[in-house]
Amino acid sequence: MVLVLVIGDLHIPTLTHDLPAKFKKLLVPGKIGQIICTGNVCDKETYDYLRTIAPEVHVVRGEFDENTHFPLSLTIPHQSLRIGVVHGQQIVPAGDADMLAALARQMDADVLISGGTHRFEAFEFEGRFFVNPGSATGAWSGLWNGDATPSFALMDIQGPVIVTYVYQLVEGEVKVDKVEYRRPEPPKDNIAAGAGAGAAGRAEVPAGW
Repeated sequence: MVLVLVIGDLHIPTLTHDLPAKFKKLLVPGKIGQIICTGNVCDKETYDYLRTIAPEVHVVRGEFDENTHFPLSLTIPHQSLRIGVVHGQQIVPAGDADMLAALARQMDADVLISGGTHRFEAFEFEGRFFVNPGSATGAWSGLWNGDATPSFALMDIQGPVIVTYVYQLVEGEVKVDKVEYRRPEPPKDNIAAGAGAGAAGRAEVPAGW
């Protein structure tokens, strides 16, 4: 089992001053093996903070990141899965499922993680899994009216199965839900095996979390 923190669009200090205190109490060292960040960190201090949480941190570049050395995209192998990561500048219109699917095919990714919209999403489409962790700080976005709901995701990866726990700060309380994805089996005798269906529901947090 690998626990991966998926986080992004923090916009510290440009649009907000810090992560919500209730999130910081959850994000402690020793529980998370890897961080995947969809960008807009935006400063070195916030990046250094992420590095205190997990030993392995992957960041793609958002339009407001100071560090121009962050790549625009990444592909990260996880056991039998390939995880693609982008900030989302490549997706027009923002968050469009067909454009996300085209990019996932181009990257040969089973899972595509993207940001930019400041809204959490997790869904299965064309046999692939798409995750947008939203904005961890609930930073304002010109795409919507008002501030976003602060959110991040924790992915529990076990072989071809990913259980994604979404943490959202709603009216001052942390709400946890989950979405499950199983990568479809490869075709046998030219007959495609059935794809695993994503299922959402109330979540029990992963063991040890």
